[in-house]
Amino acid sequence: MIYVVLALFGGLSGVTTVLFGFGGGFVVVPALYGVLTSLHGANDEMRQSAMHIAVATSTCVMIVNSVLATRKHWRAGNLIGEYVWPLAGYISAGALLGALAAMQAGGDFMRHAFIVYLAATVLDCVLRQGFMSGRGAGPRGLDRVTTMGGGVVIGMIAAFLGVGGSVMTVPLLRRRGLPMVKAAAMANPLSLPVALAGTLAYLAAARDLPHALAPWIVGYVDILAFAVLALGSLAGIHLAAPLIPRIPDRVHARVYVLLLILVMLSMIAL
Repeated sequence: MIYVVLALFGGLSGVTTVLFGFGGGFVVVPALYGVLTSLHGANDEMRQSAMHIAVATSTCVMIVNSVLATRKHWRAGNLIGEYVWPLAGYISAGALLGALAAMQAGGDFMRHAFIVYLAATVLDCVLRQGFMSGRGAGPRGLDRVTTMGGGVVIGMIAAFLGVGGSVMTVPLLRRRGLPMVKAAAMANPLSLPVALAGTLAYLAAARDLPHALAPWIVGYVDILAFAVLALGSLAGIHLAAPLIPRIPDRVHARVYVLLLILVMLSMIAL
Protein backbone atom coordinates (compact mmCIF):
# COMPACT_ATOMS: atom_id res chain seq x y z
CA MET A 1 0.00 0.00 0.00
CA ILE A 2 2.85 2.38 0.85
CA TYR A 3 4.34 1.97 -2.61
CA VAL A 4 0.97 2.62 -4.25
CA VAL A 5 0.82 5.92 -2.35
CA LEU A 6 4.36 6.77 -3.42
CA ALA A 7 3.53 5.92 -7.05
CA LEU A 8 0.60 8.36 -6.93
CA PHE A 9 2.80 11.08 -5.49
CA GLY A 10 5.37 10.27 -8.15
CA GLY A 11 2.71 10.84 -10.79
CA LEU A 12 1.81 14.16 -9.16
CA SER A 13 5.47 15.18 -9.16
CA GLY A 14 5.65 14.47 -12.89
CA VAL A 15 2.59 16.64 -13.54
CA THR A 16 3.88 19.58 -11.49
CA THR A 17 7.36 19.26 -12.97
CA VAL A 18 6.28 19.56 -16.58
CA LEU A 19 3.62 22.23 -15.92
CA PHE A 20 5.22 24.33 -13.17
CA GLY A 21 8.91 23.48 -13.15
CA PHE A 22 8.87 21.84 -9.71
CA GLY A 23 7.83 18.49 -8.37
CA GLY A 24 10.79 16.34 -7.44
CA GLY A 25 11.41 18.17 -4.19
CA PHE A 26 8.18 19.92 -3.37
CA VAL A 27 6.07 16.80 -3.83
CA VAL A 28 8.49 13.98 -3.04
CA VAL A 29 10.07 15.45 0.12
CA PRO A 30 6.81 15.90 2.09
CA ALA A 31 5.40 12.59 0.79
CA LEU A 32 8.44 10.46 1.62
CA TYR A 33 9.09 12.28 4.91
CA GLY A 34 5.50 11.57 5.95
CA VAL A 35 5.77 7.90 4.98
CA LEU A 36 9.05 7.38 6.85
CA THR A 37 7.95 9.14 10.04
CA SER A 38 4.69 7.19 10.10
CA LEU A 39 6.40 3.81 9.67
CA HIS A 40 9.21 4.19 12.22
CA GLY A 41 9.32 5.00 15.92
CA ALA A 42 10.90 8.11 17.40
CA ASN A 43 14.14 6.34 18.36
CA ASP A 44 14.51 4.48 15.07
CA GLU A 45 17.47 5.52 12.90
CA MET A 46 15.21 5.65 9.85
CA ARG A 47 12.91 8.11 11.63
CA GLN A 48 15.82 10.26 12.76
CA SER A 49 17.22 10.33 9.21
CA ALA A 50 13.82 10.76 7.53
CA MET A 51 14.42 14.29 6.26
CA HIS A 52 17.85 13.42 4.85
CA ILE A 53 16.43 10.32 3.14
CA ALA A 54 13.51 12.30 1.72
CA VAL A 55 15.78 15.06 0.35
CA ALA A 56 18.36 12.62 -1.04
CA THR A 57 15.73 10.48 -2.77
CA SER A 58 14.03 13.57 -4.16
CA THR A 59 17.25 14.66 -5.86
CA CYS A 60 17.36 11.29 -7.65
CA VAL A 61 13.75 11.71 -8.78
CA MET A 62 14.60 15.22 -9.96
CA ILE A 63 17.22 13.85 -12.33
CA VAL A 64 14.57 11.77 -14.07
CA ASN A 65 11.94 14.52 -14.00
CA SER A 66 14.21 17.32 -15.20
CA VAL A 67 15.61 15.32 -18.13
CA LEU A 68 12.21 14.14 -19.35
CA ALA A 69 10.45 17.48 -18.82
CA THR A 70 13.32 19.35 -20.51
CA ARG A 71 12.93 17.06 -23.54
CA LYS A 72 9.19 17.80 -23.69
CA HIS A 73 9.71 21.56 -23.46
CA TRP A 74 12.58 21.49 -25.96
CA ARG A 75 10.31 19.85 -28.52
CA ALA A 76 7.62 22.43 -27.77
CA GLY A 77 10.09 25.31 -28.32
CA ASN A 78 9.77 26.69 -24.78
CA LEU A 79 13.49 26.81 -23.88
CA ILE A 80 15.59 29.95 -24.44
CA GLY A 81 19.31 29.26 -24.41
CA GLU A 82 20.47 32.75 -23.40
CA TYR A 83 18.69 32.38 -20.06
CA VAL A 84 19.50 28.72 -19.40
CA TRP A 85 23.22 28.41 -20.10
CA PRO A 86 24.59 31.39 -18.11
CA LEU A 87 22.60 30.43 -15.01
CA ALA A 88 23.32 26.70 -15.24
CA GLY A 89 27.05 26.99 -14.52
CA TYR A 90 26.64 29.18 -11.44
CA ILE A 91 23.77 27.05 -10.15
CA SER A 92 26.05 24.01 -10.45
CA ALA A 93 28.72 25.70 -8.31
CA GLY A 94 26.18 26.72 -5.68
CA ALA A 95 24.63 23.26 -5.68
CA LEU A 96 27.91 21.65 -4.64
CA LEU A 97 28.19 24.03 -1.68
CA GLY A 98 24.56 23.49 -0.68
CA ALA A 99 24.81 19.72 -0.84
CA LEU A 100 27.91 19.75 1.38
CA ALA A 101 26.17 22.03 3.89
CA ALA A 102 23.16 19.72 4.01
CA MET A 103 25.41 16.90 5.20
CA GLN A 104 26.15 18.88 8.35
CA ALA A 105 22.59 19.96 9.13
CA GLY A 106 20.10 18.18 11.36
CA GLY A 107 16.81 16.86 10.03
CA ASP A 108 14.63 19.20 12.11
CA PHE A 109 16.61 22.23 10.94
CA MET A 110 16.19 21.16 7.30
CA ARG A 111 12.44 20.66 7.76
CA HIS A 112 11.98 24.10 9.30
CA ALA A 113 14.21 25.67 6.65
CA PHE A 114 12.06 24.01 3.99
CA ILE A 115 8.90 25.59 5.48
CA VAL A 116 10.48 29.05 5.86
CA TYR A 117 11.76 28.90 2.29
CA LEU A 118 8.28 28.15 0.97
CA ALA A 119 6.64 30.85 3.08
CA ALA A 120 9.13 33.48 1.91
CA THR A 121 8.62 32.47 -1.72
CA VAL A 122 4.82 32.62 -1.50
CA LEU A 123 4.94 36.08 0.11
CA ASP A 124 7.40 37.29 -2.51
CA CYS A 125 5.19 36.07 -5.37
CA VAL A 126 2.02 37.59 -3.90
CA LEU A 127 3.30 40.89 -2.51
CA ARG A 128 5.88 41.95 -5.12
CA GLN A 129 4.73 43.12 -8.50
CA GLY A 130 5.59 41.22 -11.65
CA PHE A 131 4.79 37.61 -10.82
CA MET A 132 1.02 37.17 -10.64
CA SER A 133 0.26 39.27 -13.71
CA GLY A 134 3.67 39.32 -15.42
CA ARG A 135 5.29 42.31 -17.08
CA GLY A 136 3.99 43.60 -20.36
CA ALA A 137 7.21 45.12 -21.67
CA GLY A 138 8.51 41.84 -23.09
CA PRO A 139 11.48 39.65 -22.09
CA ARG A 140 14.58 41.32 -20.63
CA GLY A 141 17.99 39.72 -20.27
CA LEU A 142 19.75 38.86 -17.02
CA ASP A 143 22.59 41.16 -15.95
CA ARG A 144 25.94 39.68 -14.90
CA VAL A 145 25.46 40.29 -11.16
CA THR A 146 22.06 38.59 -11.16
CA THR A 147 23.38 35.68 -13.18
CA MET A 148 26.42 35.07 -10.97
CA GLY A 149 25.08 35.91 -7.52
CA GLY A 150 21.57 34.66 -8.15
CA GLY A 151 22.79 31.45 -9.75
CA VAL A 152 25.08 30.54 -6.84
CA VAL A 153 22.43 31.34 -4.21
CA ILE A 154 19.77 29.38 -6.11
CA GLY A 155 22.07 26.38 -6.38
CA MET A 156 23.02 26.46 -2.69
CA ILE A 157 19.48 26.72 -1.33
CA ALA A 158 18.04 24.25 -3.82
CA ALA A 159 20.61 21.52 -3.17
CA PHE A 160 20.43 22.08 0.60
CA LEU A 161 16.66 21.51 0.59
CA GLY A 162 16.49 19.10 -2.35
CA VAL A 163 13.99 21.25 -4.24
CA GLY A 164 15.60 21.93 -7.62
CA GLY A 165 15.66 25.72 -7.47
CA SER A 166 12.51 26.19 -9.55
CA VAL A 167 10.85 28.28 -6.85
CA MET A 168 13.59 30.86 -7.33
CA THR A 169 14.24 30.55 -11.05
CA VAL A 170 10.56 30.76 -12.05
CA PRO A 171 9.87 34.06 -10.20
CA LEU A 172 13.23 35.44 -11.40
CA LEU A 173 12.49 34.72 -15.05
CA ARG A 174 8.85 35.70 -14.67
CA ARG A 175 9.87 39.16 -13.51
CA ARG A 176 12.14 39.41 -16.53
CA GLY A 177 9.03 39.45 -18.68
CA LEU A 178 8.74 35.77 -19.61
CA PRO A 179 5.34 34.05 -19.72
CA MET A 180 4.75 31.34 -17.13
CA VAL A 181 5.02 28.51 -19.63
CA LYS A 182 8.58 29.51 -20.60
CA ALA A 183 9.69 30.42 -17.06
CA ALA A 184 8.46 27.04 -15.79
CA ALA A 185 10.00 25.25 -18.77
CA MET A 186 13.48 26.62 -18.09
CA ALA A 187 13.32 25.58 -14.44
CA ASN A 188 13.68 21.98 -15.62
CA PRO A 189 17.17 22.09 -17.21
CA LEU A 190 18.28 24.42 -14.40
CA SER A 191 17.22 21.79 -11.84
CA LEU A 192 19.47 19.12 -13.33
CA PRO A 193 22.80 20.37 -11.88
CA VAL A 194 21.16 20.67 -8.47
CA ALA A 195 19.80 17.14 -8.73
CA LEU A 196 23.15 15.68 -9.78
CA ALA A 197 25.13 17.50 -7.08
CA GLY A 198 22.67 16.58 -4.36
CA THR A 199 22.50 12.92 -5.36
CA LEU A 200 26.29 12.54 -5.48
CA ALA A 201 26.69 14.23 -2.11
CA TYR A 202 24.13 12.03 -0.39
CA LEU A 203 25.56 8.88 -1.95
CA ALA A 204 29.02 9.89 -0.74
CA ALA A 205 27.61 10.38 2.75
CA ALA A 206 27.58 6.60 3.17
CA ARG A 207 31.23 6.87 4.21
CA ASP A 208 30.19 8.65 7.42
CA LEU A 209 27.52 6.15 8.41
CA PRO A 210 28.54 3.28 10.74
CA HIS A 211 26.27 0.95 8.77
CA ALA A 212 23.60 1.10 6.09
CA LEU A 213 20.24 2.36 7.36
CA ALA A 214 18.56 -0.46 5.42
CA PRO A 215 19.59 -2.91 2.67
CA TRP A 216 17.71 -0.84 0.06
CA ILE A 217 19.26 2.50 1.11
CA VAL A 218 22.54 3.66 -0.42
CA GLY A 219 23.97 6.60 1.46
CA TYR A 220 20.69 8.34 2.19
CA VAL A 221 18.98 7.41 -1.09
CA ASP A 222 16.02 5.03 -0.75
CA ILE A 223 16.40 2.98 -3.95
CA LEU A 224 12.99 1.27 -3.73
CA ALA A 225 11.14 4.54 -3.14
CA PHE A 226 13.10 6.18 -5.94
CA ALA A 227 12.13 3.44 -8.41
CA VAL A 228 8.43 3.70 -7.56
CA LEU A 229 8.42 7.51 -7.55
CA ALA A 230 10.33 7.68 -10.85
CA LEU A 231 7.90 5.31 -12.59
CA GLY A 232 4.99 7.37 -11.34
CA SER A 233 6.62 10.58 -12.51
CA LEU A 234 7.10 9.14 -16.02
CA ALA A 235 3.35 8.59 -16.26
CA GLY A 236 2.60 12.04 -14.85
CA ILE A 237 4.87 13.83 -17.32
CA HIS A 238 3.39 11.91 -20.23
CA LEU A 239 -0.19 12.72 -19.20
CA ALA A 240 0.42 16.41 -18.41
CA ALA A 241 2.57 17.37 -21.42
CA PRO A 242 -0.41 18.07 -23.75
CA LEU A 243 -1.71 20.64 -21.23
CA ILE A 244 1.40 22.85 -21.45
CA PRO A 245 0.10 25.33 -24.06
CA ARG A 246 -3.51 25.29 -22.86
CA ILE A 247 -3.23 26.98 -19.45
CA PRO A 248 -3.87 30.77 -19.46
CA ASP A 249 -0.86 32.72 -18.16
CA ARG A 250 -2.53 34.29 -15.12
CA VAL A 251 -4.19 31.01 -14.13
CA HIS A 252 -0.80 29.32 -14.48
CA ALA A 253 0.80 31.81 -12.07
CA ARG A 254 -2.00 31.57 -9.50
CA VAL A 255 -2.07 27.77 -9.48
CA TYR A 256 1.73 27.80 -9.07
CA VAL A 257 1.44 29.86 -5.86
CA LEU A 258 -1.50 27.78 -4.61
CA LEU A 259 0.52 24.57 -4.97
CA LEU A 260 3.39 26.09 -3.00
CA ILE A 261 0.97 26.97 -0.19
CA LEU A 262 -0.42 23.43 -0.13
CA VAL A 263 3.08 21.93 0.08
CA MET A 264 4.02 24.33 2.89
CA LEU A 265 0.90 23.43 4.87
CA SER A 266 1.58 19.73 4.43
CA MET A 267 5.10 20.11 5.84
CA ILE A 268 3.78 22.09 8.80
CA ALA A 269 1.23 19.36 9.52
CA LEU A 270 3.74 16.49 9.43
